[in-house]
Amino acid sequence: MEKFKTLTDRAVPLDAENVDTDQIIPARFLKATDKAGFGENLFRDWRFDKNDNPDPEFVLNKEEYKGSILVAGNNFGCGSSREHAAWAIKAYGFKVVVSSYFADIFKGNALNNGLLPVQVSPEFLEKLFTEINKDPSVNIKVDLESQKIEVPGKGISEDFEIDPYKKTCLINGFDDIDFLVSKLDVIKKFEEKRAGTTQPAVEMQ
Repeated sequence: MEKFKTLTDRAVPLDAENVDTDQIIPARFLKATDKAGFGENLFRDWRFDKNDNPDPEFVLNKEEYKGSILVAGNNFGCGSSREHAAWAIKAYGFKVVVSSYFADIFKGNALNNGLLPVQVSPEFLEKLFTEINKDPSVNIKVDLESQKIEVPGKGISEDFEIDPYKKTCLINGFDDIDFLVSKLDVIKKFEEKRAGTTQPAVEMQ
């Protein structure tokens, strides 16, 4: 996976609550077994009308909103546990999703696919929406190492939590297997030490 330490970029405001995984990637697009092409169908039923024409009112179709940070409403990623939702968001080009609450399974799927879910307070989320709507070109900075999200130059910032193991994986660009491979020397030394201290089995008479 791509390494993630710090990101400063514009954001796309999706001011909607309870966005479920079927809205993120409709069920009819789940037949594929690899990640290719999922970004094209992100929010498909919101981005396009029944004749496959882009809906000019949907935020992803508005020219003024660009960037690799998706700022979404409360309870993002609820519904079914499909990992494809994280695939679609990442494939579209987003690297961070900000919300005041994430469904647990979606959060896990996002982290496993190199997509950083940043959970903030409702008050901070409202400030982000206000700043982005006021100036779509405003930058948001996400610093994973210090676990802080801010609007540079605006005095608006907040710390966020993340599982320490997943933080290590994202910073180093590791998936679970990569992490284990990175620890092979430590594992080998532990096994050698353990083998050297193993006592012989007691023979029973």
